[in-house]
Amino acid sequence: MKIEACEIPDVFLITPRIFQDDRGFFYESFRQNVFEEAIGREVSFVQENHSVSQKNVLRGMHYQLNPHAQGKLVRCVQGAVLDVAVDIRKNSAYFGKYVGLILAAENHQQLWIPEGFAHAFLTLSETASFVYKTTNYYSPVSERSIIWNDKTVAIDWISLAKQSPLGKDLRLEDILLSIKDAKALSLEQAELFA
Repeated sequence: MKIEACEIPDVFLITPRIFQDDRGFFYESFRQNVFEEAIGREVSFVQENHSVSQKNVLRGMHYQLNPHAQGKLVRCVQGAVLDVAVDIRKNSAYFGKYVGLILAAENHQQLWIPEGFAHAFLTLSETASFVYKTTNYYSPVSERSIIWNDKTVAIDWISLAKQSPLGKDLRLEDILLSIKDAKALSLEQAELFA
């Protein structure tokens, strides 16, 4: 597999080598030693989650504070999503910056999002199945959210979505949010990582 740093060097895009023939395909989706060597640290995953979302559903931007902070290894196993990771480490040179990539069943890519990042994804296909491993257990008392359209972060959802043909007709008014995500705080108001 190919593991390469993104514009924010602590976030990594993982592209597997696909073995395909008329029967189907095979690929190695995770290999601990290769993954740890590429990201430069040991990682232990303790939980795996699977969500299914309809077109235009935006989930996020979620994170958990210490001591329950989570690193996430995310992938889309059916359909396609725009996946976004925002650096919310106050002392980081990349604070408030983001990475936005299309993850799809067709490209088989995964994104490593370390602790200290808020995470969101927007469903571009009619439905999408999204699977992710976490380095810590879900903790409701540590969970926080930043509003998806925060003016400081200024994610260009429309331009990023157009990286995929499925996102070419996206309009901001079509985005569907949970009540909780619609009430999320701005980056300025949010409790962040030191």
